[in-house]
Amino acid sequence: MVDREQQNDPSPVEPRLPRRILVAGSSGAGKTTLAAALASRLSLPYTELDSLFHGPSWTPRESFVADVTAIAHADAWVSEWSYSSARPVLLDRAELFIGLDYSRAVVMARVIRRTLVRRWARIELWNGNREPALRTVFTDPEHVVRWSWSTFTRNRKLIRSVAAAPPPGLDVILLRSPRCTQAWLDGFAG
Repeated sequence: MVDREQQNDPSPVEPRLPRRILVAGSSGAGKTTLAAALASRLSLPYTELDSLFHGPSWTPRESFVADVTAIAHADAWVSEWSYSSARPVLLDRAELFIGLDYSRAVVMARVIRRTLVRRWARIELWNGNREPALRTVFTDPEHVVRWSWSTFTRNRKLIRSVAAAPPPGLDVILLRSPRCTQAWLDGFAG
């Protein structure tokens, strides 16, 4: 805390910007996009958790939790709040929690559009992995579109529970639409 009378300094105190930021939301909501944008604006290191989790052929990497723990204990970072094994590690160290609390319709439209673009363009995602054939949405219960649908309610409850009772020292921002998110981002450290 800064006591202006004792310092005899009339200049306004600039608020301290957070140095450890989590972005939460359902699969496809835009966590990665927002996290990368914040990291760029604030000159903070950014780590995409999917790149740490998915090894070649979509195999989970054994070092995932250790890698996340190392990131969490750094002085500054931006990341997504994903994966049940990583969430408590990151939340324990975060200073700012941003929840993308969008409607299911918005999330599903985004995840479907993203999946189609990635598949059509054959974009490499992480460690040589690419979106599978579109027909797998009907055969693979963990296909990202099905995953986003089936985990939507659980993710929303998790985000809202953190917002309702944040751990000490954690600031929380809930953004309820892409338009609100863009307006907030335009005004944040801009």
